[in-house]
Parts: sequence; structure tokens; C-alpha cells
Amino acid sequence: MSDDEDLAPAVKKQRIHFGSLETVERERLVTGSSNDNDDDRKDDDDQEAEGEDNEVSAAVLAGIRAGNINISEGEYLELSEDQTSERHQELLAEFERRKKARAITVPTDDASVKARLREIGEPITLFGEGPPERRDRLRILLSELGEDVSFGNKEVAEKSKQEPEVQEEVWYHEGDPELKIARLWMAKYSLPRACERLKQMRIKQARPDPEKAAKTQELHRKLRGLNNFCSQIGDDRPLSYCQFSPDSSMLATASWSGLCKLWSVPDCEPIAVLRGHNERVGSIVFHPQATLSLDESGPCMASCDADGVVLLWSLNMDTPLANIEGHEKRVSHVAYHPSGRFLASCCFDHSWRLWDLEQLKEVLHQEGHSREVYSIAFQVDGSLAATCGLDARGLVWDLRTGQCIMGLDGHLKKVLGIDFAPDGYRVATGSEDQKIMIWDLRKRQCVYTIPAHTNLISHVKFQEDFLVSASYDKTVKVWSHPGWSPLKTLTGHEQKISCVDVSPDGQYVVSSSFDRTFKLWTSD
Repeated sequence: MSDDEDLAPAVKKQRIHFGSLETVERERLVTGSSNDNDDDRKDDDDQEAEGEDNEVSAAVLAGIRAGNINISEGEYLELSEDQTSERHQELLAEFERRKKARAITVPTDDASVKARLREIGEPITLFGEGPPERRDRLRILLSELGEDVSFGNKEVAEKSKQEPEVQEEVWYHEGDPELKIARLWMAKYSLPRACERLKQMRIKQARPDPEKAAKTQELHRKLRGLNNFCSQIGDDRPLSYCQFSPDSSMLATASWSGLCKLWSVPDCEPIAVLRGHNERVGSIVFHPQATLSLDESGPCMASCDADGVVLLWSLNMDTPLANIEGHEKRVSHVAYHPSGRFLASCCFDHSWRLWDLEQLKEVLHQEGHSREVYSIAFQVDGSLAATCGLDARGLVWDLRTGQCIMGLDGHLKKVLGIDFAPDGYRVATGSEDQKIMIWDLRKRQCVYTIPAHTNLISHVKFQEDFLVSASYDKTVKVWSHPGWSPLKTLTGHEQKISCVDVSPDGQYVVSSSFDRTFKLWTSD
């Protein structure tokens, strides 16, 4: 027999007992009494240990008999693998709460966040808390209270549920008699023009031009051949605006110095300096019939500045013909109605206004934008107007009824340029988010988005078969229709470009810049 076999009986395995404590103790007493004889052969130390065990077992039995230890057979604690600890349950609850918080929609506007916190009865701001932290706090509170909670007080919430819901209604206020006269006049002016435009479009659709493809290729070749024909210093401060006259023989420029100037085309020689503004001029525009049928002594031009001053100019005087008063804040742009009877102005008081030059009165003070209104354009028929502003949206207005018929929502930042296409149903918008969006009024949606520039887009000009855009990335780009692929990039300015225009005869493109120059572009 080996040494390992001799040592094997000495190794005792620890046993695991199941059942009640009373049963175990009884077994211990029985085994303890049966082993008393065997323990005589052990050492003295073993005898002392057995004696101690017997004393403990006897004490336990004595406690059971006295009723101090209550043990019932058959009761035991089940340990299941599926059972989780309390800490685990807390972690799962926290995980679900965070998952729910991520799914809750929280307003991005700080004022809306504060209003929501006030509704649920929480402080609108904490010490050292900024807008991002405030939004996170609102999200956590809504995840705990429920996203649909509207008030912190249950009584108020129940009362609000019992109250009948108030239906929103469109309301109108009575306008001046001059407004009614203007709306009727615009309806009579625009409806025949719209009918004629639609008639011509149906004829073109029914009888396609066999030379249309050749004409389009020739136009694209001409646009790709645009080069810098003339560069002229326009002022000693940045130029903010430029526009061709209706007969393409003159060019008007506006400057931050407060001066407006007239230049000859194409030699770019100065014709006149118009003095009247004391602040930065936002824009200067020609009357639709100026240099054509309107007398030179009439209101051939209009300009605006940062002081809220709007001036009318004639072609034979270098001083203002009239001053249109009524603006208290900056006027960014002005535009003539296609009829020439009305003048629109965009103001930084979140509104735009329509002036009747025959009745010599403001006939419309239109609100609708939530921030400053920056630019405006009229449809070729004269029935619609489109405005854009620093609230990152555009609005299309029906001048005959006063209704806003479409919202141009899609830009992420300020919309600075807007223009109607000659076909009357397309609108182009340029934004600080560096995109140009093409909108179809018939489909009431955006039909194309052009990632146009690497900086904000300051101006867009829509033509029949192409689009021109100016940007703060110091470039002017020409885009084809209908694919909106880039045909030409005009470079040469040293600083940001503020405005771009195309001559009515289609021969020239002009751009004005913060480098105090304007450049004339033409094809070879």
C-alpha cells in the first residue's frame, strides 16, 4: 500500500447540509454520541474539541426546547439564477430612464425651454446654468415626470383637462381704404399678365422649339466664356449693392460711406454721385421703366440705409427727390413692384412694408417673420412677393389677398438672398448655411438643393435658363438649368462679394465687393 493510500482516510471532505437547522443539530447529537467511544483513542486535544462541540449542540437543543430558538422544518430560501440583486435593479431602472430621456424632444430655443420649465413648476434657471445645461435638466425632468406633463401642480393639470380646448382661428383686422384700392389695382394688373404667361408656356409645351438644344448649348458656351472685362474702384468704403438699369446702359452702386453712384456701361465711367444718406446704404434699385418710358425727373431710383431712411432719386438730380418716412430701424433692402407703382422695404423690426407711390402712403405693414427681414423679391406678374430673413426661412405672400401662401422652411441659418424665376413659379434662396435651395410653388416644396459655396451666400439672381450667386468666399458662380451644375466660377475679388446682377440684355454680369471695387464680366 502506498503512502498516498495511507493518507487518504485522513482527508475529510467538507459536507454541505440542506434542510432545517433542527434536523442538522439532531444528526450532530446522534453522531456525536456514537463517536464518543472512538474518541477515547484520540489525543487529548481531540477529546477537548469534541467536548466543546457537544456542549454547543446541547446548548442549541436546550434553546430549542425552551422556545428561544424557533425552527420550523421545510422552510428554506430559494436561490434562483434569474433573481437579480437590488443594485442590479437600480442600474436597469437608471438605464431605462436615460434611454427614455434621449428619446424625448426638447425645444432648442432657450426661451421655449424656460417656458416649459415654468409650466412644470421648476426654476427656469439655476446658478451658473447656461442654455445647454438648462436643456439637459429639462430633458431629465421630463423623463422622470413624463413627456406629456404640462404643469407641476396636479390640481391645475386636472383643471386644465376639464376646460374645453380653444380652437385657433385666423383673424383679420380692418385695413385702410388705401389698402383695398391697392389690392384691387394689383389684381387687375397681375391677372392678365398671369394669363398671358401661362398661355405662352402652353404654346411652348405644345410646340417644342427644335432649336432649343442648340440655343441652350450656345448659352452655356457663352456663360463658360465669362471673363473680367472691367474692374473699377467704386468708393473708399465697401460696396454693398449694384444693379443695372432697365436698358443696360447704366449701373448703380451703393456704399457703406452713404454715397450712391451711377456708372456708364461698358466703359465704367462715373456719371453722377448721389448724396443724401448719412449711414451705410443697403441697396439702390431702378424703377422698372427708368431709362425706358419714365421721365428722367420722376422717381427713377430708390435707396435705403441703416438709419431707416428711404430716398427716391431722379436721373437728372444728385439730391433726393423725396424721403419716405416711417421706419424706426435699419432698412436692409428695397424693391420696386413690376408695375413701378409700389415700393417694398425690408426692415429690421421684423416686418416689411409696401408703399403706394401714387397715393403717397404706406398701404401695408406686414409682419410674419420672427426675426429681421433682410430681402424681398416680386414675381414677374406682380401678384406675389417673397421675403427672407434672419429667422432662417422665407415666406411667399399673395399681394391681392394678403395671405402667406407658402413657407420656405429648409435652411439651417439666415437666409440673405431670394429671387423669383422669370417663369413665375420657381424661387431661389441663398443662405448663411452655404446652400441654394430651389422651390417650386406648384409642388409647394423644395425641388433641388445646391451645395454652392464655402461661405455664406449674400445674393442670388435668377434668369430664364441659369442662376448666378455671390458669396463671402470671394467668388461668383453660374449654375445651369435644369441640372444646376456649375458652369463658371468668377474669381478676382480680394474680399467678400456683397451683390451680383445680370444686365437685362444678358451681355454683362456685375459684382460688388468689400474690396471697394465692382467688376464687369462678359464673354469673349
